Amino acid sequence: MKRNFLTIFLIGFVIALFAVPAFSAKVITLKFANYFPPPAQQSKICEEFARDLEQRTDGRIKIQYFAGGSLLKAQRMYEGVVTGIADIGLAHVEYTPGRMPVTEACDLPIGYPTGWVANEVVNDFYDKFKPKEWNNVKVLWMHSTTPNVIISKKPVRTLEDMKGLTLRAPGRVGDTMRALGATPAPTPIMETYDAIAKGVIDGTNTPYETLRTFRFAEVAKYVTSSWQVGNVYTFYVVMNKNSYRKIPPDLKGIFDELCGEYKERMALMWNSIDFAGRAFAEKKGVQFIDLTPAQAAKWKEAVQPVIENYVKKMVSSGYSEPTVRGWLKFLHDKIDYWTQKQIKLYIKSPTGPPEVRPSSFQ
Repeated sequence: MKRNFLTIFLIGFVIALFAVPAFSAKVITLKFANYFPPPAQQSKICEEFARDLEQRTDGRIKIQYFAGGSLLKAQRMYEGVVTGIADIGLAHVEYTPGRMPVTEACDLPIGYPTGWVANEVVNDFYDKFKPKEWNNVKVLWMHSTTPNVIISKKPVRTLEDMKGLTLRAPGRVGDTMRALGATPAPTPIMETYDAIAKGVIDGTNTPYETLRTFRFAEVAKYVTSSWQVGNVYTFYVVMNKNSYRKIPPDLKGIFDELCGEYKERMALMWNSIDFAGRAFAEKKGVQFIDLTPAQAAKWKEAVQPVIENYVKKMVSSGYSEPTVRGWLKFLHDKIDYWTQKQIKLYIKSPTGPPEVRPSSFQ
């Protein structure tokens, strides 16, 4: 009897011994802040990241997701992550002008042909130069919008057609529009539809996807695919450094691997939403215009002062001119590299050279 009792006791002790780690493993909860509204694809892909992270870590890492600026507005995202209000945050560098001046080089009108290319290039730029402006956070990955295009009530086929137009274009985008001869208006994006409809402005300089997401195709009937000079917005997904350190070693590899996967998934997401924008616009009868090679050359020459002003500003801030021009050369070289890569991978985009566009667009 005593022997049976002892056997049962030992078996129970061994089971309890091995069960303790499973039940005592601490669950880490991370707060992820994003300013995009929940229905946006940019928001949905963050929710997918949260679900995948929880699943791959067997529930040991959970994410509380705050969309629509409910935890942090875009302008306060970076500081909010640094101070720990959020563990992870998503926004873009133009919401805090001057805070990420080196990375702002990526937003210049240097000729990104597609969103996929822009996403790959901005990640390469960060990986290559590791600007010190990011030292206070853990950068999980960078991403980018697709290139801006001219969405207007009037057809724009030549540089001369830009004169007299008033287009929604804040900040650096406004500098580009001014260089092209238009009058930029810093109209809030949520007010742009009504401003175009009422004739307050003639249109906007935003990506294809806004034709659907903001329904600009209902009020502007022409799109000029001016990707050769289209600005992009460089986005970031960053993490509080202390929050990253708290992730156990056995989960860090899973976390880092998932971030690498979502860097590419985000690039494909930005690429795909432009198709939805174009399809919506085509149903509304919007006419799409491509710049001729001769016109594209004129437009690129016209925006050179915007690029040169950036160089002068950075030199006056203490950077050497060869260093700044080295950033720009790197960006141009990587644009060429990833454009050829996109062609070889048969990744189609609504913008860019004919080789990456579906035949129905040409």
